[in-house]
Amino acid sequence: MDNRHNDSLAAVMRMKEYIAAHLQEPITAQDLAKAAGYSQYHAARMFKGETGLSPFEYLRRERLTASAHLLRSGRHKVVDVSLDFVFDSHEGFTRAFVNGFGISPKKYATRPAPEGWQIPFHYLDRSKLHAEVSNMSKTTVIFTQIIDRPARRFILKRSKGADDYFSYAEEIGCGKNNASAAWDVLSEIKEALYEPVGVWLPEGMCPPGTGTYAHGVEVPANYTGPLPEGFDVIDLVPCQYIVFQGEPYKDENYGEAVSACMERIKSFNPEVYGYQYATDMAPRMQLEPQGWRGYIEMLPVKRMNEH
Repeated sequence: MDNRHNDSLAAVMRMKEYIAAHLQEPITAQDLAKAAGYSQYHAARMFKGETGLSPFEYLRRERLTASAHLLRSGRHKVVDVSLDFVFDSHEGFTRAFVNGFGISPKKYATRPAPEGWQIPFHYLDRSKLHAEVSNMSKTTVIFTQIIDRPARRFILKRSKGADDYFSYAEEIGCGKNNASAAWDVLSEIKEALYEPVGVWLPEGMCPPGTGTYAHGVEVPANYTGPLPEGFDVIDLVPCQYIVFQGEPYKDENYGEAVSACMERIKSFNPEVYGYQYATDMAPRMQLEPQGWRGYIEMLPVKRMNEH
């Protein structure tokens, strides 16, 4: 086992220990990256590589398992347990519990405990069980937050004329796991601040003969490392983004979930909250769709009193 793998194992262990110590508190990707001693993107990559789960899939599993133990005691209300383990709502907790264990938390709390049971079923492995049916509604609820991005650089693979993911992938070519060939290269840039993203570039960032859609990754403002062949780099100014995150969805419902979320984003008015879109100063970003976390888009904004 080489030193690199040892370092990865140690970083993942630090993240697991942090999660265990703060299971009933809000935990962010930045918190886990700090515990690991790496950037958010590389901390997440190492965690997935060692465990097969993203940090937040693991966190969700640990919270649900701990909540199941607590419910088994029979002394706690479902709504209280959902709040104790940092779920946004009673409904969200119930939905996550059913998806994870195939039984509602209320029924589980009152169900007789067979000898040896600690949780109702093996987590996310219900292929031989008659799980309760969860009637998931169409993904139309979105959650929003404002985040800050510092000055940084953006390494990207431009297209000749693509204006969305599908036309881009057709032009650039597919890589591993149904991502674009450019995505595979971007995923290997160790200095990346965050995960690779799909972007719609402002007109001022599109040289003549290039498309508006690209794949890229953010790196520190002082990055001077080599550029992959055929890639470009641009400087991005400090800005704020509004993050839109849809509800989790089943992978087979990918198209419907993404389309529904994008439609809701179109109807969102940031001016209600004192912001306006600033799509001329930074790219609009699209994170890799992953069912467990929902579809995520980020649009640059500025306060309405800024000029």
